[in-house]
Amino acid sequence: MPTESGPGAARVYWDAVGGEWAATHRDGCWRRCSDAIHVRWLEEAAGDLPPGRVLKTDLFDEAFGDGLAPWFESRGHEVVACDLAYSTASGASRKPSSVAAAVADVRQLPFLTSTFDTVFSDSTLDHFDSEAGIRASLLELHRVLRPGGTLLLTMDNPVNPIVWLRNLRPGFWRRLGVVPYAVGATCGRRRLTRLLEESGFDAPSAGAIMHAPRVLVVPWCRYLARRGDTRPGAWLEASLLFFEALGRLPTRGITGHFVAVAARRRP
Repeated sequence: MPTESGPGAARVYWDAVGGEWAATHRDGCWRRCSDAIHVRWLEEAAGDLPPGRVLKTDLFDEAFGDGLAPWFESRGHEVVACDLAYSTASGASRKPSSVAAAVADVRQLPFLTSTFDTVFSDSTLDHFDSEAGIRASLLELHRVLRPGGTLLLTMDNPVNPIVWLRNLRPGFWRRLGVVPYAVGATCGRRRLTRLLEESGFDAPSAGAIMHAPRVLVVPWCRYLARRGDTRPGAWLEASLLFFEALGRLPTRGITGHFVAVAARRRP
């Protein structure tokens, strides 16, 4: 989860965030709810991918929740993951998983060209200060993917009213504790599709996921966590997944918290 304030400064910042989350066990219940929603999307967008080598572009989910790497592993994929923050990468590496973890900036990855069959980038590219960082990352993800490989990408949806309001004054919401870490530039569905095509991908029209009212669900998960419930009950998970049916409606571009797309790398 990088920013454009310089790799060194960004790494210091995200190392501090990772250390704080590790010490406080923050938002474990919500992280697992988020994982469940992403798994629903992965089943639809990538459930038929043949086993191969997968790059995951951050380790926040794996360090502070169950994570999404196990979904790929259970289908025979070999998963390699990276994160800008050493604290987050090391936290994930202590989990009982076979994921290989590296500390790296997604704009300059330490992997050879055409190394991976699939790249899964879940809310990583929406932490840069400007669109330039998004462009640079897409070109780098194109480089490490083999021709014909799949990019699975999610980013904050700027048209969602809550995200739009948050992005007007992110510093204010962070001071209130509503936004737990730095956020950055992002793209709507049409803009992201255009950037992907300019970066060498064949991209269908992007969809949207996470349609439940997050502004209400996150505080509820924190309440449950204070009671000692670090995992969402089956009823809560089922309720959140029920909201994902909104992704089939014309209003999905407004209700979804994340833009989501499965793109193919052109030869």
